[in-house]
Amino acid sequence: MADGGDDDSLDKINEGDHVVLKRGEIYKAVQIQSRKKVVFEKKWLFLDNVVGQLYSTTFEIVPGGQLQPVKPKDVQSAASDVKEAGTDNRNIVDDGMSQKLTRDDIETLKEQGLKGQEIIQQLIDNSSTFRNKTEYAQDKYIKKKKKKYENTVTVLKPTCRILALMYHGREPGKICHLRFDTLALMLNLANIHAGSKVLVFETCAGLVLGAVMERMGGYGSVIQMYPGAGPVRAGVENFGFPARFHDTLHDFPICHVNALLAGTLDTSPKDPGAGEEATPPDVAGEEQPKTEQRDTPGNAENTETNASGDQRTDDERERSKEAKAQLKRVKQEEKRKKLAAAAALLEGRNADGLVIASLFHPCPVLLCLLKFLSPSRPFVVYSQYKEPLVECFTKLKEQGGTVNLRLTDTWLRHYQVLPNRTHPKLLMSGGGGYLLSGITVETERSGQTDSEEPAPKKQKLTES
Repeated sequence: MADGGDDDSLDKINEGDHVVLKRGEIYKAVQIQSRKKVVFEKKWLFLDNVVGQLYSTTFEIVPGGQLQPVKPKDVQSAASDVKEAGTDNRNIVDDGMSQKLTRDDIETLKEQGLKGQEIIQQLIDNSSTFRNKTEYAQDKYIKKKKKKYENTVTVLKPTCRILALMYHGREPGKICHLRFDTLALMLNLANIHAGSKVLVFETCAGLVLGAVMERMGGYGSVIQMYPGAGPVRAGVENFGFPARFHDTLHDFPICHVNALLAGTLDTSPKDPGAGEEATPPDVAGEEQPKTEQRDTPGNAENTETNASGDQRTDDERERSKEAKAQLKRVKQEEKRKKLAAAAALLEGRNADGLVIASLFHPCPVLLCLLKFLSPSRPFVVYSQYKEPLVECFTKLKEQGGTVNLRLTDTWLRHYQVLPNRTHPKLLMSGGGGYLLSGITVETERSGQTDSEEPAPKKQKLTES
C-alpha cells in the first residue's frame, strides 16, 4: 500500500504531465512544458505556475499570460451580493439602453487591471433593469457575463470520460461521433478488466484504445489491429500513461491477418545484406570535363586542393549514406521484432475480448478477428449507422459460433437540476450510435463428421 506522500504526488501536477484545460464546457488536452505558449479559447497563457498545484485547481489568467490560483471565496457568484429581485420580467424592454457602460468604458476597466468579477459587479451596478429582473433571470445574466469576462481556467487530470467529452464537443468526426456513454457501455459489454488479453480495432484517434488501457490499469495485453502504414495513437498520448502501460501495448497490421491464419507469415530475421542495393561506383572523376592543364606550380596546387576537397565531400556523402542505411536497418529490425511479438500473442487464438469501432465496414473485420477469440468470450462492435451492424448480425447468425447477439442503440438526455427549475435540457445529442455485442462459443471442428447412428429419442413415460 502506498504511503500518503505518494498519494499526494499523484494528485499534484508535475513537469511533463498531460493535462486537460477546462473553461466552461470547452476542453483542451495539452502537455506541461516550461515556457511553452498555449492558445486556449483565443487567449494565450503559460502553464509554468501550475506545476506543484493540485489537479482540479482553478486558475486566473493574469496579464502576461501567467496563471494564478483562485481562492475559493473569489469563485463565488456575484449574485450573493444582490438582495433585490423582481417578481416577473413583463415590464422589462430589451432596447439596448439599460446598460450605462459602453464598450470603451469596459476596455478602460480592463486596462486598469480590474478582474472579471469586479467588471461583472460594475455591469450590475450600472444596469437600470437588473434589480427588476427575477432571481432566475439575474443568475442567467451573471452566468452569461462570467463566461465573457472571467479569465479562469481549470486544470483537470485526463480520464476516459473527460477526453471523450473533449473529442465529442470539438471534433466528433475524429471519433466516429462516439459519445462517452456509448464508450462506457462498450467497455462493460467487452468485459475489459486487468490481466486480460484484448484485441482492439479502431479509427477513433486512439480514444477507444486509451479507454481500454485505462480500464486494464497496465496489467494484461492489448493488441491494436491497425490499417494503413502505422497505428494512430494521438488519443493515447493525451492520457499520459506511465511507461509500464505502454509495455503491455502491441500492434499488428490488419493486412497480415490472413497470412497469420494461413501460417505463411514470415517473422524470422532476415540477412542484413539481403535486398540492399549495391553502391554505384564513384564516377565523379569520369564526368569531369577534360581540360588542358599547364605544368605550373599554381595549377598543381589548385589541382591538389580541388582533389582533396572532392575526396572529403565524397567521403562525407558516403558516411551519410551508410548512416542512413544503418538507421533504416535498425528500424526494420525493431518493426520485425514488434510484429513477431504481436504474432506470438495472436497465434494462440486465446484472446479474452474484441472491441471494434471504425469507419470501415465492420463485417469482414469482425468475421476475421473472431477467430482469435477463445470460446465464451465477449465482443462488441460500434458503428455510427445501423445498417452495417444489421449485416454483421445476419452473417453471424448464418455461420454460427456466437450466442446472445444483441443490436442496441444508446440514448442519453441531460437534465438541469436547480431549485424549481428541474427539466430536460433543450439541446441534446441526437444519437450515440449503435452497438452489436455477443459471446463466442465453440463450434464443431472441421474434419469431424456426424455419427451415422441417430441420437436416441426421449422415451415416453407410461402411466402406471
